[in-house]
Amino acid sequence: MKKNIPLEEYDYPLSEAQTAHFPAQPRDSSRLLHRFADGKTTHHFFYDLPNLLRQGDCLFFNDTKVIPARLNFLTETGAAVEIFLLEPYLPFTQVMLVMSACEACSWKCLVGNLKRARGKTLRSAVEITSKKLIFSAEIVENKTDILVNFTWDNAECRFHEILDAVGNIPLPPYIKRKNTENDKITYQTLYGKNEGAVAAPTAGLHFTENVFEALEKKGIEKAFLTLHVGSGTFMPVKSENALKHIMHKEKIVIYKNILEKILTAKRIIPVGTTSMRSLESLFWYAEMLRKNPDAAFFIPQFYPYENETELGLCEAVKILFEKMQRDNCDFLEGETQIFIFPSYRFRVCEALITNFHQPKSTLLMLVAAMTGENWKEIYQEAANKNYRFLSYGDSSFLESNHQIQR
Repeated sequence: MKKNIPLEEYDYPLSEAQTAHFPAQPRDSSRLLHRFADGKTTHHFFYDLPNLLRQGDCLFFNDTKVIPARLNFLTETGAAVEIFLLEPYLPFTQVMLVMSACEACSWKCLVGNLKRARGKTLRSAVEITSKKLIFSAEIVENKTDILVNFTWDNAECRFHEILDAVGNIPLPPYIKRKNTENDKITYQTLYGKNEGAVAAPTAGLHFTENVFEALEKKGIEKAFLTLHVGSGTFMPVKSENALKHIMHKEKIVIYKNILEKILTAKRIIPVGTTSMRSLESLFWYAEMLRKNPDAAFFIPQFYPYENETELGLCEAVKILFEKMQRDNCDFLEGETQIFIFPSYRFRVCEALITNFHQPKSTLLMLVAAMTGENWKEIYQEAANKNYRFLSYGDSSFLESNHQIQR
């Protein structure tokens, strides 16, 4: 494994004018840069994507759904306090279960204006249809986290209903504007269903029903996995040596049909970096199970670089099927901290659909792992053609010339 990756190698000039603050309307009218494996580049609109794919390709989507994770309260003295939900703590650690809580729950959070809020219980009057309630937040600190205990006085209301009523969609920090009501729609993919993300899998924002219909007519397969995108996706790399960066952990759920699609797909193409990280993590979990059938599903950030293997993809899938059979279930649930940077050997993914990412970010390093040094040329080409960058920006379809060992 490399011992040093100079962060400055993954920098490029990005102006405020290049950053998209609103999405394209309609979604599929965003632009699409197609980079072929041989280095050729062509320019399209996103609705052209089905014509750029091959029959038998399979697209892997992340069906996580963004929750309205920003909550605003006032202290008794009128000081504004923003609470940003990170991940559930009690009564369950699974987001979908906590969202159904009917009286109380606790979350790990970020708290703005913490000094004003420390030691206080914040309250807000809420009305949901004809139901009225008092929604309270008590801030509790421990050695490592800030916990917020939420309670409400109407057991007929579920936590997700309260969030829908009072929460705001957590737009990325580089979108410097106030939320609009439309963001609740445009910062979600059409297919998102499993609540739990605090950032959208933005590569999927461009897909429309018309695009899905065209994909089906072309014989392009699709499959859905779940990785709940955490706030760490926006965490800047601050170390001059990028390898000193501590990757964030994200929860993954992989269903049996994903494994079936991996075996039958002619090309495995993730939609977004989250889908790619999930699929590659799946392979490395199979390698863990090969060594230890009782291994927990957690992929440390450098595991792929510290563990050589000749395991092929089909054999890896077989190991994962056997794990499901032993556990008598049809899904795998775990966490990944995988860090994909140049020198990474891809084990599953053969191309990538993704937006244009921030300078000096782990996401840009992932793109560089897929495309090699060509990423600089790709990003310069996009800038020259006035593409819109970042979460609400335009898209790219990046093909690679590396070979997957089946």
